[in-house]
Amino acid sequence: MSRNLGSPGPPAPPPAVRTATPGWRDPRLWIGIAIVAASVVGGARLLASADDTVTVWAVAADMGAGDQVTEEDLVAHRVRFADDAQLDRYFAGDDPLPGDLELLRGVGEGELLPRAAVGSAEDTDTLQVPISVAVERVPASVGAGSVVDVFIVARPTDPQGPAPGGPGEPALRAVTVVAAPAGDDTFGAAGERQLDLAVPEDDAQAFFELLNSFDGPVLTVVRRG
Repeated sequence: MSRNLGSPGPPAPPPAVRTATPGWRDPRLWIGIAIVAASVVGGARLLASADDTVTVWAVAADMGAGDQVTEEDLVAHRVRFADDAQLDRYFAGDDPLPGDLELLRGVGEGELLPRAAVGSAEDTDTLQVPISVAVERVPASVGAGSVVDVFIVARPTDPQGPAPGGPGEPALRAVTVVAAPAGDDTFGAAGERQLDLAVPEDDAQAFFELLNSFDGPVLTVVRRG
């Protein structure tokens, strides 16, 4: 029997290659470190911008012109301003609140307290304006310290002229009731109730001019808050 000496034998297995751990000079290592560092910095900036708010004072309840403003009347709100310059218009929560502050105009519940809406009590020119209102046109709950709006319900003297103040707008907005005698103590006409209101001097003048522009004005008082 003859043996075939020309046929090749089975191929030799390839030599084993051991995986080498990248060294500190390997650029792939530094690229990976740079990616991780960028992710950490970006995440930190994102978290910082998510709480980019400041504390600002807001009023806890409706307040009217002439009301004294103290810290007991305020609550702190967290607010984000698109423009940092807008913060200067309000009282920041971390700044001491000036004393002897008095409202120059009404401020609604939850509204941020504008610096332009307050002044020193000594510099605030307010007048006590008396009005007589039919009993059924003033809430029974209105008393001294209440904040109210006053509406005029009547036709203007000149039917062709525009209604002063516009339809549906109060003649006096967010004013404080200084005194509200009970019905038995009111010296006005029968069935009417007298209220004394703290009104800024300019608003008081405009109110009286508005009354004179109506023929037989009828007042309605609405309590705020």
